[in-house]
Amino acid sequence: VSTQSTWDIRKYKMSDQYNGAALVGMCGKECVALACDTRLGVQLRTIDTNFNKVFKVNDRTMIGLTGLATDIQTVSAKLHKEEKVYRLEEGETLTASMFANFVSHFLYKQRFAPYIVTPIVAGLDYDSITKEWKPVMAGYDLIGCMDQNNTFAVGGTCSELLYGACESFYKEGMGPDEIFEVISQALLTSMDRDILSGWGANVYILTPTQLITKKLLTRVDQQLFQYSNLLSVKKKKKKKKK
Repeated sequence: VSTQSTWDIRKYKMSDQYNGAALVGMCGKECVALACDTRLGVQLRTIDTNFNKVFKVNDRTMIGLTGLATDIQTVSAKLHKEEKVYRLEEGETLTASMFANFVSHFLYKQRFAPYIVTPIVAGLDYDSITKEWKPVMAGYDLIGCMDQNNTFAVGGTCSELLYGACESFYKEGMGPDEIFEVISQALLTSMDRDILSGWGANVYILTPTQLITKKLLTRVDQQLFQYSNLLSVKKKKKKKKK
């Protein structure tokens, strides 16, 4: 590997870790889940604590993105536009497996100047033979190499920690309630050991009938919540004295 190629690899690696993120997806029985942190930072400096990293594509598909914050917004907007164009031209919505392949082609087209994102696509496809909804889970690298499996996928700056937690907690055949508990524990356990991610988390559970969204409070959020309540109580006491 040449010196220039080595520098390019290091530059992309640093860019992927510039804003920090934690993202994990899991498959269950006729359901899938994505969970992400809500922090937006510039290395060790926190800019925002409510930055969205998971986007709904249609009623059966969603995508999570980690990497550079600017590329996350760009890629999510372009994919949303392409999905709308397909729906208008073809008169039907993209299935989860079709969208997973489309994301791979979309990223590979930009391979000479890639977007610094590592997506995870999660969705449900209806199997007309078994009459069941089958989960679809796919992870990617920067140029769209797809890793599709029916268990779990991880991304972000604490992906190594998420791998270990998911391998310990994951089991097949989980329902919506159980998958929420498992994916929440895996994410919170990993975020506690990664300084570039955290400040709360959002969990999205997709079933054949609905998309369930839940918010998790991390250790720092609970302290801030208690502090804000304390401040509000003090303000009320001051107003009463006046």
